[in-house]
Amino acid sequence: MPGRVDRRVFLKTTAAGAAMAAGAVGTADAKEQAMPRKKTHHEPAREVPVVGRCDVLVAGGGPAGVTAAIAAARGGAKTQLLEVNGCLGGTWTAGLLSWILDSGNKVGLVQEIIERLDRRGATAKYGGSVGYDVETMKLVLEQMCLAAGVRVRLHTRVVAAARDGDGRLTAAVTESKSGREAWTAKAFVDATGDGDLAAQAGCRFDYGREATGQAQPMSMIALAVGLDPGGVAPYVRGLAEPRGEKDPKGRLLAEMKRAGVSPSYTRPTLFHIRDGLFCMMANHQYGVAGTSAADLTAATLAGRAEVHRLVDALRSLGGVWKEMRIVATAEHIGVREGRRVRGLYRLTGDDLARGARFDDAVCRCRFPVDVHSTDPTKHKGIPSQRVRAKPYDIPFRSLVARDVRGLLLAGRCISGDFIAHSSYRVTGTAAAMGEAAGAAAALAARTDRAPHEIPWRDVKASIEAVGAVEHRDQKAATSEPRSGPGG
Repeated sequence: MPGRVDRRVFLKTTAAGAAMAAGAVGTADAKEQAMPRKKTHHEPAREVPVVGRCDVLVAGGGPAGVTAAIAAARGGAKTQLLEVNGCLGGTWTAGLLSWILDSGNKVGLVQEIIERLDRRGATAKYGGSVGYDVETMKLVLEQMCLAAGVRVRLHTRVVAAARDGDGRLTAAVTESKSGREAWTAKAFVDATGDGDLAAQAGCRFDYGREATGQAQPMSMIALAVGLDPGGVAPYVRGLAEPRGEKDPKGRLLAEMKRAGVSPSYTRPTLFHIRDGLFCMMANHQYGVAGTSAADLTAATLAGRAEVHRLVDALRSLGGVWKEMRIVATAEHIGVREGRRVRGLYRLTGDDLARGARFDDAVCRCRFPVDVHSTDPTKHKGIPSQRVRAKPYDIPFRSLVARDVRGLLLAGRCISGDFIAHSSYRVTGTAAAMGEAAGAAAALAARTDRAPHEIPWRDVKASIEAVGAVEHRDQKAATSEPRSGPGG
């Protein structure tokens, strides 16, 4: 019989976490505090069944979460992966992002994912980035997780957490169609993007610009068909440049304006994925918080309406646009910014400017400072910033939660300031961070230590061991069916 946990324990723990986080910068929190006191509904205490016990629990199945889970499982840990959407991949899949940014210099699982996509004829490459077919990505990530022995639970959201008397995270509580459930583990990885597990566990965090709390806008991504790659090349990033055509984004904006519409993002972008499949990013939703369900809903509805309006307008021009149709919009709107959980080291814009090197570097980031405008009255694109990034390291210390023992962070919720976050948030870097966090979590569980207690040389050896498992698995991986562009 599964164990049961008195819900009062979780209520007490969650209340303590909320009190610790009360001082964090966050526009959603500020708005809620300014509102009149809400009526409350008293919910009686109840027991919550413990439905899973594992060595490593990973919350969030996006780019950082899937690599963390695979690395932990390949490191010998009994691993549980929890994901709120109906597929793995997060912004890669549910968000339809379709591009892996800053992957060119990454090794390990990022490259293994790209190689598996390559074998299925499902990639497009431009510069240091890789485009991919979203549906194929879903399948590849599921196959890799299951082959590694990861236990996957979809349609499940983390809503609470529990700690022991020493401040060590002991359980995550979820809600799903199965009701309220608890999951225990020896080590945890928060790869939710928004730092949901860390916040519930009581970690302090920062949100938005340090001075104002303003966060970067969200974007609704769309997949489109009905375009001839040759005909629309002047308007398409990755197709225009090899032909000597400059500023495809500016050309696309001019076409939209010629059609009588002005997008909320003034650098609209079309990417060619493969065959007649294109990805379009032309939308900004300003002043909304990724930690607010109401904001996410409003942004989703407005963003979806806008991208359809833009495509309808382009189609009305005829010519190369006459057959353009949207085949899918994102299930989950693209959220650039959530909680930045406080870790043992806070990566800063100064670190980026000096090209910081660290002894405990988990990866090197080469992506520039990329702040999408937080104020549409001043700018609707990507305004220039005073900080120019040089290639820099991300230290393992930024992946270790400061306030809660046994918790690692991976992806855009790691410890950093607003400017640094705008660079390291991209998915090629997030996936590399996830691999490091997963390998470290497996080592922590195996040796019964908290992550901060493990010397970096041991963590590094654990990450390298995951790579050794990967090489042993290459023969099995190459037995996957190969196909052409239509496969």
